[in-house]
Amino acid sequence: MGGARRDRRDPCDARRAGPGRREGLTLLALALAVAGGAFGAIADRFAVRWPEHDDEHPAGRAVGWRTVASAGIGAFAFYLLGDRFADAELVVQVLFGLWFATLVVGFAIDLDQRLLPDELTLPIIPLALLLDVTGRNPLVGGEVLPAVLVAVIVPTVLFVASIPFGAGAFGKGDVKLLVGVGLMSGFLRSFTGLLAGLFAAGIVLAILLATRRIGRRTFVPFGPFLIFGALWGIFVRV
Repeated sequence: MGGARRDRRDPCDARRAGPGRREGLTLLALALAVAGGAFGAIADRFAVRWPEHDDEHPAGRAVGWRTVASAGIGAFAFYLLGDRFADAELVVQVLFGLWFATLVVGFAIDLDQRLLPDELTLPIIPLALLLDVTGRNPLVGGEVLPAVLVAVIVPTVLFVASIPFGAGAFGKGDVKLLVGVGLMSGFLRSFTGLLAGLFAAGIVLAILLATRRIGRRTFVPFGPFLIFGALWGIFVRV
């Protein structure tokens, strides 16, 4: 009975290691954060070259605030990898590491080109579903059906609700992103992350409007906020 209870514990939420073990995990998370920050900066430089740019978003943008933002989200994402998944199975670590990497690259590309490429959003969906149905996703556990429902219903509702606001208000790339988020993060964390993303978007847009950096009709990519929210949903201990 005692062993069975330990097996059901979420390795991302319930670490009861001794001080030395915990210190080692913290150092690992911090080291990954540094590496993630460097990866985010590289992702920003990659975003100015791929995918192919159009006239509205010319290639070759110089280093700037987008670089800093991408480095920040990279540091946050890879810190989570070390802090939440250090004790997980290797397959879980690899898949979440790859997913976090695609989120960071997608963040950088959406900031630069207002685009979330299918190459980043689609591959994670079948892999996440496989991880869920085999019971190996520590964030989903046995709650596969709620994860599937949130992965389908939430992006569909948001997309339909955005139609009156015109093309680009909530793009198909955002829909595909949220499908992957639902399957990887599970029901509750997906909702927590969505609320965090909406809250962050509201604050940033209010500041930009107040400082007249944007107008009411300026198109602002929503993907970066959704990506931040997805990571935040994993960061908080729900």
